[in-house]
Amino acid sequence: MKYWNIFVDAYQNYANYLWSEITNPGWHNYFYWLIIVSVFFFLVEILSPWRKNQPKFRKDFWLDFFYMFFNFFLFSLIIYNAASDVVVNLFNDGIRNLTGFNLQANNPLNGAPLWAILLVGFLVRDFVQWWVHRLLHRSDRLWEFHKVHHSVEQMGFAAHLRYHWMENVVYRTLEYIPLALLGIGLYDFFIIHIFTLAVGHYNHSNITVPGYVTGGVLGTLIGLIIATSGFDVQLLQDPGLGTQVAVVAMGAVLGAVVLGPVMKYVFNSPEMHIWHHSYNLPEEHRYGVNFGLTLAIWDYVFRTAYIPYNGRDIRLGFPGVENFPKGFLEQNTHGFRHNRRNDQAPNTLQVNPIDKERDPVA
Repeated sequence: MKYWNIFVDAYQNYANYLWSEITNPGWHNYFYWLIIVSVFFFLVEILSPWRKNQPKFRKDFWLDFFYMFFNFFLFSLIIYNAASDVVVNLFNDGIRNLTGFNLQANNPLNGAPLWAILLVGFLVRDFVQWWVHRLLHRSDRLWEFHKVHHSVEQMGFAAHLRYHWMENVVYRTLEYIPLALLGIGLYDFFIIHIFTLAVGHYNHSNITVPGYVTGGVLGTLIGLIIATSGFDVQLLQDPGLGTQVAVVAMGAVLGAVVLGPVMKYVFNSPEMHIWHHSYNLPEEHRYGVNFGLTLAIWDYVFRTAYIPYNGRDIRLGFPGVENFPKGFLEQNTHGFRHNRRNDQAPNTLQVNPIDKERDPVA
């Protein structure tokens, strides 16, 4: 009965939260942040497209627009948010009953400043997501669900939002438990999620941005945090407006000069992520490349980074994408009807040289 009450309370609380999000615009409102971030990248794509011959309203744009609201809101309202609370409580209660140790009460972030909680939460979540993403490509069963995301044939920011709802189950189940046990709350997760949402939109956008620009943007954000003592960063004591402006300007300059040269090795980018969606893959990476969602560093550490040349105009998708379902309902039932990779076991796939037909994982 305890877990049923948790489920019901979480469902009701999230429904109220979602309705409040829609009817009360504000700076801490995720619903409108999603729209603002999406509109920003759409405008940048229109003003400065990387692939200039690609339509502004690219193929399947409106399908992806619907996915945005389904995956980020409706699915959570229907089941995920309520179920995840039950899973975490079951997990914590199980560990406590077996060992007498309360994971939530003894997490290492108790009493830590907000910036440390956010940094650890971000790194843990991104690392878990990187491994989950590899799993989606490595498992024949999960790859059939993940094909929905890889059915994109013209890349744009909204492609970030096209994915099968089962990915929510896999990702959120595996990432939510460590985050919850670390004490990452709704507000902490909100901040992390907005940041990763923006980077995910950027990775899929039809734009190309020099490293010094992205480094300058990151430096500006860091400068703003320091200047305003945000997230419990207490480096300045009652700074005046002039000092705050100087700190932000210095952050922008240092970000462009110091971070600029390494940004595309640390953070994912459109130039890197386009290869993750490549129709053709190298023989040595038959299950995919560039798995990073926000950080690129994991791919360099685990040797799955792959950017052989400017991939602006490479073919996207996977062998057989031409026959993949085009509608939302058909795409979201596909994975339950197919469980083999092109009806072949992975070890029987024929992998050919680059720019020829290859392994269907793209």
